[in-house]
Amino acid sequence: MDLVEIIPNRLHMLRFPIGQAYLWQDGAALTLIDAGNARSAAEIEGAIRSLGLPPEGLERIVLTHCHRDHVGAAGELAARWGAQVLAHRLDAPVIRGERPVPEPVLLDWEIPLYAHGLTVPEASPTPVDRELEDGEALGFGDGAYVVHAPGHTDGSIGIHLPHYGVLFTGDCIAAVGPLMLGVFNVDRARAVESFQRLAALAPSTACFGHGDPLTVDTAAALAKAAADTPTG
Repeated sequence: MDLVEIIPNRLHMLRFPIGQAYLWQDGAALTLIDAGNARSAAEIEGAIRSLGLPPEGLERIVLTHCHRDHVGAAGELAARWGAQVLAHRLDAPVIRGERPVPEPVLLDWEIPLYAHGLTVPEASPTPVDRELEDGEALGFGDGAYVVHAPGHTDGSIGIHLPHYGVLFTGDCIAAVGPLMLGVFNVDRARAVESFQRLAALAPSTACFGHGDPLTVDTAAALAKAAADTPTG
């Protein structure tokens, strides 16, 4: 795992072989956006400690959606440190193991990538302490709130911190190579609409589920990529 500073004393990326998580600091109060894979709890704790922060400061884990490379170690970390797990109402039953993970409608070129993604260890059923809705305040980052962004999954969300100009897109948008619509969508047309909605927030920093964060000309790049993305 690599630990990458994005905003000093505020935001770090935790990059795993497949996917990534983000750590937000409000002083000693910590928020984790997604939780790596099922075997990454020790690495995440180590990353927190390496920043001189106590892992017991982890107050919440916000999951952008129900896939295994995002739910990951959320349950183990929450049980160990008392953090609350937050996810959208529509993905919460999947995260808890009450419903199966929804099958995406794959384009031909996505099929081998999807098979590779399934090599990530499957996440254990994870309690969700708080079910989220669009527009709901999250209690960190001086006004972070939920942006429902369905299409990748029904309960996919973005997380917007307007005070800092930061947007977490989950897997709605990817930056692996060119900036693009995320892959493995259950409803591509809705995913494109969500891409457009997230881009319209015009952040100065965009953090993706896959690919390096965008910190330069971010709003313009997102707007162009969203406009250039076909629905079909």
